[in-house]
Amino acid sequence: MTYSPLGRTELSIFNLCLGGNVFGWSADEKQSHDVLDAYAAVGGNFVDTADMYSSWHENNIGGESETIIGNWMASRGNRDRMIIATKVAKLETRAGLSADNIIAACEDSLRRLRTDYIDVYYAHHDDDTVELEETLTAFNSLVTSGKVRYLGASNYTAARLNEALNISRAHSLAEFAVMQPHYNAAFRDEYEGDLQDLCVREGIAVLPYFSLAAGFLTGKYTPGATVDSVRADDIGDYATERGWAVVERIRSIADDHNVSMATVALEWLRCQPGIAAPIASARTVEQLTSLVTSVELSESDIASINGL
Repeated sequence: MTYSPLGRTELSIFNLCLGGNVFGWSADEKQSHDVLDAYAAVGGNFVDTADMYSSWHENNIGGESETIIGNWMASRGNRDRMIIATKVAKLETRAGLSADNIIAACEDSLRRLRTDYIDVYYAHHDDDTVELEETLTAFNSLVTSGKVRYLGASNYTAARLNEALNISRAHSLAEFAVMQPHYNAAFRDEYEGDLQDLCVREGIAVLPYFSLAAGFLTGKYTPGATVDSVRADDIGDYATERGWAVVERIRSIADDHNVSMATVALEWLRCQPGIAAPIASARTVEQLTSLVTSVELSESDIASINGL
């Protein structure tokens, strides 16, 4: 079991953050609880969700993932051993980052999670229709009231994240301490560069989502083949000439180390500057195994993927 500090926070996290986006979607409550049990059994302590998970699924309204996680923690009596992150802004009925919406959405999430505090509360995306100072003041009120421990930003540009930090410092408000970008070995441009430089310089912990590129980096897709998966439509951004080259390079390294491709893809992320832990989801205990298996990549392994 490997734990490390979550940036400048006082939290110590497992080396994989378990994504909760499949809970209430491709995994029902029992399957979700089985995955959570297996994750906790190997020492996992960090679960990521959002108020809008999984509103896209037929007959869902949002909050299903939070409810499943909350029921699991209540039944296991382990809330004090878990680090829970959730998000506000993208649920249709609680959209945006106005002060009133943030406060109301937080109360909704606390109720569904069956807890009185959230460890990391994210702005799920930037909302340029609301002044940053209003958004940050609302988030700060949640921190000072004890309902939220730390703040995170997801899908912010480097410029907007830097602006938010400056406003927080100018007004003595709680700062964004965690960043969640779209980042993996096949999709690198949004994080690498200005955003990565800013996060490293400021000590902001980075937790990439789509760490396995919606399954693309697990090797289950091949050019021209159709795969029966609920996430098959999500691989379009990755299925490029370079993307397929990354898949083959990861496959070769995985074969050399006798581990799964998912294990290699996640370890590559951990080796990148600023990364605290990757986020990845599993709908079955079997899928979870490759996510929590460790491998030590050589410098040449890492460089061979970096160079593509």
